[in-house]
Amino acid sequence: MPSDKTLIKNIRKLILASNTPIPFQKGPALSELATIDSAFLIIENGRISSFGPEDQTPECSGAVIDAHHGYVMPAYIDCHTHLVFADWREQEFIDRMKGLSYQEISNKGGGILNSAKKLAALPEDELFERSAIRLTEAMKCGTGAIEIKSGYGLNTENELKILRVIKRLKVHFPIPVIATFLGAHSFPLEFKSDHQGYINLIINEMLPEIHKEGLAEYCDVFCEQNFYSPDETGQILEAASRYGLKARIHSNQFTHSGGIEVAIRNHAISVDHLEVCNEEEIELLKNSSTHPVLLPSAAFFMNQEYPPARNMIDRGLGLVLASDFNPGTSPSYNLSFVLSLACIKMKMLPEEAIQALTINAAYNLGLESDYGSIEPGKIANLILTKPCPSLSYLPYSFGNSWISKVFIRGNPDFSSEWAL
Repeated sequence: MPSDKTLIKNIRKLILASNTPIPFQKGPALSELATIDSAFLIIENGRISSFGPEDQTPECSGAVIDAHHGYVMPAYIDCHTHLVFADWREQEFIDRMKGLSYQEISNKGGGILNSAKKLAALPEDELFERSAIRLTEAMKCGTGAIEIKSGYGLNTENELKILRVIKRLKVHFPIPVIATFLGAHSFPLEFKSDHQGYINLIINEMLPEIHKEGLAEYCDVFCEQNFYSPDETGQILEAASRYGLKARIHSNQFTHSGGIEVAIRNHAISVDHLEVCNEEEIELLKNSSTHPVLLPSAAFFMNQEYPPARNMIDRGLGLVLASDFNPGTSPSYNLSFVLSLACIKMKMLPEEAIQALTINAAYNLGLESDYGSIEPGKIANLILTKPCPSLSYLPYSFGNSWISKVFIRGNPDFSSEWAL
């Protein structure tokens, strides 16, 4: 375990460091990154105690870590993942290279239905073990808080199995793990011609049991052509709200599906994907409190158009970035790669992308009081970089391993302690 007090010295730059709360960043503010050059930082009992210019570094009786002029930044916060799944879907990767579309793969029993079949056959304990290994690896890559969705069950028994595994991860791991119920991820084959029958199952059977066991904070729906219509989405979200679940939505991944409108109407925290998003939809989001969450690694993996991030920021929106980690369309939890993609493919500035992966993502999950920035009293979930020439080098050097240490609650050796 770490000492009660730890000094990190010789920091080239503290990123997102402020003595006052940093708000959700929108428009031009996304590029205004609070920093301190040549700095120190002190951690006490797992929380940030103090920081400041290097020439004011106090004496420390605890552990001392030399940053060797690396950068220190808040750990990433991944607000959109499907981390609990049974197995990978690399065969669909080959199908996609042969020209099959997402919808064509789904129609022949692949995609989400493939994951549901594999998950149904896997015992809960083994599902937990596989998921715990993935979460440990994500933390090693700098993730200091995470949202995990269900959605590979598609029946009451297996949706609850996923959510119970997420609940076990919450207990076992030292980072925030936020659970989202996504029973409305696809329609099971037996309900392909009876959408309302499955929706009734979600509303009358799944939601009451989830509420009874306290298994989720959010409810998500895949509002997209050939999946859930806006009316079906609204029906589910309205029922979920009666059980205290806040709304999130997958939408506009392939079409202008109407999901943005239903998200805003249901006071959704976020609408995620938005590879397809026009001026009118951007204006709707600008006049709402719903966060746009962009998932560039999914667009990369599927060879899709990227969300219009530059236009969104220039129009005054506040963006959030996430991995969409899942076995079919984004099989990577590495948010440093998402940082690079945001800059290379969506023309986001490094400062904008960093804030979208940290402080804005913290607000998206309701974690801003303890995570997402370097402020006195916040939990010391931090990334220490190797020495590098500039902040821009981080997204520029895609594929390179520039993380030196990841601190979880002030502990730089968490991986040996928490790995299974």
